[in-house]
Amino acid sequence: METFQDIHLDLSKQAGRLRIADYGMGWKPVSGSNGLSLEPTAINQCYWSKTARGYEMRILSRQQGVIQLDGFQQTDQERLQKCLKVLLGITLETREHSVRGWNWGKVEFDRNEITFNVRNQPAFEIPYSEIANTNLAGKSEVAVQLAVTGNGEAVGTDGKMGGTKAKGRKGGGATDQLVEMRFYVPGTATTRVAKEGGEDGELESDDENAEVEEQNAATLFYDTLADKAEIGAVAGDTFATFLDVLHLTPRGRFDLDMYETSFRMRGKTYDYKIAYESVKKVMMLAKPDDVHMLIVCGLDPPLRQGQTTYPFLVMQFLKDEDVELKLNMEDELINTKYAGKLQKSYEAPMFSIVAKIFHGLAGKKVAQAAKDFDSHHNQKGVKCSVKASEGFLFCLERAFLFVPKPAQFIHYETIVLIVMSRVGGAISASRTFDITVQIRGGGEFAFSNINREEQRPLEDFFALKGIKVRNEMLEDNSAILQAALNDGDLDSSDDAEVVNGADRGSAAEDSEEDDEDFEAGSESDPAEEYDSNAESEGSGDEEMGDANSDPEGEDTRPKKKSKTGK
Repeated sequence: METFQDIHLDLSKQAGRLRIADYGMGWKPVSGSNGLSLEPTAINQCYWSKTARGYEMRILSRQQGVIQLDGFQQTDQERLQKCLKVLLGITLETREHSVRGWNWGKVEFDRNEITFNVRNQPAFEIPYSEIANTNLAGKSEVAVQLAVTGNGEAVGTDGKMGGTKAKGRKGGGATDQLVEMRFYVPGTATTRVAKEGGEDGELESDDENAEVEEQNAATLFYDTLADKAEIGAVAGDTFATFLDVLHLTPRGRFDLDMYETSFRMRGKTYDYKIAYESVKKVMMLAKPDDVHMLIVCGLDPPLRQGQTTYPFLVMQFLKDEDVELKLNMEDELINTKYAGKLQKSYEAPMFSIVAKIFHGLAGKKVAQAAKDFDSHHNQKGVKCSVKASEGFLFCLERAFLFVPKPAQFIHYETIVLIVMSRVGGAISASRTFDITVQIRGGGEFAFSNINREEQRPLEDFFALKGIKVRNEMLEDNSAILQAALNDGDLDSSDDAEVVNGADRGSAAEDSEEDDEDFEAGSESDPAEEYDSNAESEGSGDEEMGDANSDPEGEDTRPKKKSKTGK
């Protein structure tokens, strides 16, 4: 027996001890009882290569896929090579990786992993067990999404093995994780398709009868990877299928296929397989339009689409869309495993059937809006905005939920204070208000443009849940009223002056003394229009002169016509 210390299993943070004997090899963590054990017949190949943490022995097994054991020293290579050869009859091959830094090369689809080769040397390998999803990002581009753990657990520290049994858990203990890669695959590729031969119609795949077919290289890459990594593949038959379901998050229409341990979302561009273990909560909510119903599924780890993550799936259904559905499930399975959770057949609105199936297969209680809250219009949701995105805020029994995007879930127990404030101009301030939810740890969530009519229902619900509220709108009104009362112009001692016109602008500056410019009855007073004694005002004007006495016609104004009727 040979023993190697400080060896890490599948990139785990915690080290362990590796032992190799004639009956197989085993790895055990420093703390914990469970580990890894392999029989000699379960090992296909072993490779020795340089890695970031010393040297690595990469094992290709028959059932568990790729197993990585790193942390070896360079001096361990000869001893490891001898004990593998003598005790297990396995040859340890040395593999040199390409360090040229090139990003172009050739991809090979091996039995357990995909290998990217540069000049016949591997640049990197990706085990199929670590690939969560793949899709065509363009005509010549394929996106490969890697599985990410939601709880950050590392393989080896909790006694769980790597490979297919712990898919996506290898990098769980790392601070930074690779979540997506994109391959640019230009041009076309040729494939051989077997053609029918013989009278029996059997397919012959030999070179003579095979037909050569050209297709897009990126599409061929995508199809091969999806087949090798078993993307979208499930164990067992479909229990139920719902076609063309509208999703608000992520946006689009997907077909839902419900299986025993997972469900599949099939869209035109993206295809997802989500295990029921990732479904942490299911909520059924009535949209405040009296037409639609929402089913919200909380996921951990969240669904990833490119660089965007979706912690919640938001599906929208019509309330009056009734369907009949019969589950593709044996009666014995319904009566034993799903007794009291599922029925053989349903005849109800589609949203109700989907919620019941999620409840039965995922084992999660379907939450609904709080019974103690009703909006001003007797709805369970309140229309508001988060930054520039409009949505609905629902008051659940234990948390707030804002959907559809960006979805936010806030537990009541984490709320420290809710601040109700009014922002904007005078018109908008009189109709809407904002609330800011402050949580423990210094974070906060802001919801704006809430109808003023919803203030009283929200305040009553906050008080019922024992949430501390500070209403800044009342403080603003009190401040304005106090400022008005303290204004010196509105003092009671000045009432008489106000009444007498002392504070009426320039008119109040006039005194009772005679105006020097005003002389009663003076000749400068204009004559009334119909005064019989009225004299011409132009007789004393030196500049204008008399129009009749000016023969040269210097006054160019037209003469006024006489009112003789001629």
